[in-house]
Amino acid sequence: MKQIVLLVSLIFLSLTGTFAQEVLVKGKIQDSEQRTPLEFANVALLEPADSSLVFGGMSDLDGTFEFTGDPSTYLLRVGFIGYEDYYQEVNLEDRKTVNLGTISLAPGATNLDEVTVEGVTSMFETDIDKRRYDVENSIVAEGATATELLETLPSIQVDEEGGISMRGSGEVLIYINGRPSNLSGDDAESILAQFPANSIKSVELITNPSSRYDAAGVGGIINIILKKNQRTGFNGQANVAVGTRDKYNAGLNLNYGAEKINYFVSYSYQDRRTFRESEAYRVNFLPGVSPILDQYSYGESFDATHLVRGGLDYTLSDRKTLSFYMQGNFRDRTAGNELDQRNLNGDESLSNQVIRTEEDQRISTNLETGLSYDYRIDTAGQRLFASLSFSRDERTQTEFFQQDYFDESSQEVPGNFLSQINDRPQTSNLWIAQVDYEKPFDDGGRFEAGVKGTFSQWSRAQEFSQGDAASGFDPIRVDSISDGFDFKEDVYALYASYRNSLNKFGYQFGLRGEYTETISYQERLANTVVNNYGNLFPSLFLSYELGEEKSITANYSRRISRPSLWSLSPFYRVRDMQNFSIGNPYLQPELTDSYELGYANGWEKLLLNATVYHRYSTNVLTRVIRLTDDNLAIQTRENANFRKSTGLEVINQIQPLDWWDVTLSANFFYSEVFGENIEEGLSNSNFSWTVSLLSNMVIPDWFSIQIQGNYRGPIVFPQGEIEPLWGINAGIRRAVLNDKGTISLNVSDIFNTRVFKINNSDARFVQDRLFNWETQIGTLSFTYRFGGFKDRNNGREGGREFDGEDSDF
Repeated sequence: MKQIVLLVSLIFLSLTGTFAQEVLVKGKIQDSEQRTPLEFANVALLEPADSSLVFGGMSDLDGTFEFTGDPSTYLLRVGFIGYEDYYQEVNLEDRKTVNLGTISLAPGATNLDEVTVEGVTSMFETDIDKRRYDVENSIVAEGATATELLETLPSIQVDEEGGISMRGSGEVLIYINGRPSNLSGDDAESILAQFPANSIKSVELITNPSSRYDAAGVGGIINIILKKNQRTGFNGQANVAVGTRDKYNAGLNLNYGAEKINYFVSYSYQDRRTFRESEAYRVNFLPGVSPILDQYSYGESFDATHLVRGGLDYTLSDRKTLSFYMQGNFRDRTAGNELDQRNLNGDESLSNQVIRTEEDQRISTNLETGLSYDYRIDTAGQRLFASLSFSRDERTQTEFFQQDYFDESSQEVPGNFLSQINDRPQTSNLWIAQVDYEKPFDDGGRFEAGVKGTFSQWSRAQEFSQGDAASGFDPIRVDSISDGFDFKEDVYALYASYRNSLNKFGYQFGLRGEYTETISYQERLANTVVNNYGNLFPSLFLSYELGEEKSITANYSRRISRPSLWSLSPFYRVRDMQNFSIGNPYLQPELTDSYELGYANGWEKLLLNATVYHRYSTNVLTRVIRLTDDNLAIQTRENANFRKSTGLEVINQIQPLDWWDVTLSANFFYSEVFGENIEEGLSNSNFSWTVSLLSNMVIPDWFSIQIQGNYRGPIVFPQGEIEPLWGINAGIRRAVLNDKGTISLNVSDIFNTRVFKINNSDARFVQDRLFNWETQIGTLSFTYRFGGFKDRNNGREGGREFDGEDSDF
């Protein structure tokens, strides 16, 4: 591995003397009063004669910018919303590099803190390898959870189990502030439900990450950035929300900034009652058992969560910054469910009936802390960044079941009564250490390299007891279901990349190497599984500027999806005694080659972004259901041969009027999955699509309106498909108290149409299932800002951008 990285580095460095005919222009942009960096400020070189655009770019997250231009004399223009434009003559003759130093922009005559901006600010921004959504101003997600917020964004879908997919592909990597999370929960929904939408600043969607990013996540990376203000003096923001059927949220965000140090602390609280119902109808072709199973269940859950976060950023010198943070996430959940299960004869007459009631008590605690050091080695942009973080998660969960049995005459049979208790404790630790290095060159090139270690360890247990007539109805431990499972996964990563441009042609290529060590131990079988493997992940990004705001891009990357703890744990889940699920500790990682070809064009009132993509995956992690001879369905995960997915994604941003903008996106894709290695006939294919609409309207001096809707076509897997579904959300917001406060009202899933329907078929059965979470919710919210609360960092925390490896504190 060391020899490979050294070779790649030498190749990169050998290119630094190429294309030297262009001149590198660089500098930094800051607020003239606060002395804070301004990100995404427009920087342009204009022809002095007619002020036409020649070259240009945007400042990075730390306010720095750099781009190349042909030797000549230009007029430099720097602009940013709410600031006065800056102009300066720039001579690029006979020079390789022009460093413009720090440019200070003065706030405009209109104070953005004191008036309402009469216009529409887009929530969507695009970059070479990611899209960013500013969700802080999302009206339709006020009072919601992080899961419900993600459902409102283009390209993202959430399935009936809370699984997240992007562009129709699952196995998506979820990051919180640029780092993986080990919060308690068996799936992504359990993790994201602990974060209220009001605590989130922005969401980044990285569909085809480069070698700088973690290689995990075949479907891409979703990075959720939590709020943190950064401004001198004392300032803050408070919010409260109430929703239909007992849903309450409240939050407080405080900040105190001095010359060299900035303190921040925030607190968010949720108290939510939600319901869930499901139906299942299964016809089996087995001899000697009831041919039809008809099920209906209804349950309610009560969730109380507390999220506390605090930290500081300390400026050691002009080039050195030290950051520290701590975070606590506490969840208390109780739930109840009743399952009505009817076994029917061929003529649909009753064979027997089971009523199964459940009470679930769950308490989870997650503590996290981190430290980072940012060292700007010189004014040319050479930089070193190091960080270390640790999180500890603990969960206790106890499930109580009572099961009553009724015969074909609907008469209770007391001797068949069951009482069950299932204890499911879990603990986990996660360490992440990383160092990144950046080196710019005079010809505009940039070399980057880094090393990262991710060390995780989980310990799970299941203690299942059952009381029946044989035990005198006293619960006794059931050895075949009780078990313990320990899993350790260490990932060592090393990467290097180089990027540069030649006139209108830009390129970036890199290589990432990861070595993974895993070991698991199943207590009941005294079974140890060791699985160590190493992989190389190349990436290539190309771009060509066709004209002003018009470009084409092409990229390739290789990705990996490692099995999750949920997929590996060999525990039987016993919520439904007719439908079990169990993990598979022998799962292998899924590998994917991803290709994209994009086109972007901007007009005065329209921005078009179209991408054709293709993914080819091997060892595909897929769910498989098998029916036993006594009519028990057991769902597990296995590795299928391969999957192919080809699609077209189109995103249009339209501004019909100054006070109205619309973002319309569509994704059309064809998927094939082949699992003949698992079982004959386990292959499937289909054509599907998703459509998403987001509309923002500002009625001057009155209110803002937001409407969001989406449609998702069928999704295929080896034994069936998920049927289409759609939904519409709407919200309205008005400024009050001299623009220091806002009142918002929204309704999610207005027509109550987001119902998941899944069809499964096999040689032994045909099954239709329905899941209906509570999605139609009305929410009234109030937000108040004080002390001049303002965050121009647009979703970044601290001084460094999230680039897959990095995180802000």
